[in-house]
Amino acid sequence: MVSKNTICLWYNGTALDAAQFYAATFPDSTVTAVHRAPGDYPAGKQGDVLTVEFTVMGIPCLGLNGGPGMTHNESFSFQVATDDQEETDRLWNAIVGNGGQESACGWCKDKWGLSWQITPRVLIEAYTDPDQAAAKRAFDAMMQMTKIDVATIEAARRG
Repeated sequence: MVSKNTICLWYNGTALDAAQFYAATFPDSTVTAVHRAPGDYPAGKQGDVLTVEFTVMGIPCLGLNGGPGMTHNESFSFQVATDDQEETDRLWNAIVGNGGQESACGWCKDKWGLSWQITPRVLIEAYTDPDQAAAKRAFDAMMQMTKIDVATIEAARRG
């Protein structure tokens, strides 16, 4: 059954590669269908992969090979809540190590330009701590990081 709400992500001919990477990297992620163009279109030819249906951590997505006219930017990102440093490292390293790029405060981009926030749950708990001083210490520590270091966030929260 087709989901009532699906995230459509624009790619320049690489939707299937991206979907396969996400399915191999993130839990509860799969490629569910590949649809080929029934005719020529501005970004491709009849028979080329036009769309790819996939899920990323249970979220239904459609990869559209729409051509070079649109690119991803930071105004859209997947935020992934990780349980520990090991999971944080695994996902971060998978994205960055596969042609991606580090950014600040737990953000990175995959090689297709899609932004990801690899966010340990500890970080969320720390910067939302009712103790404003503890929250500020954790927030200030995060502002100095690229990939989030759980031990440093916990130490900053404790003071």
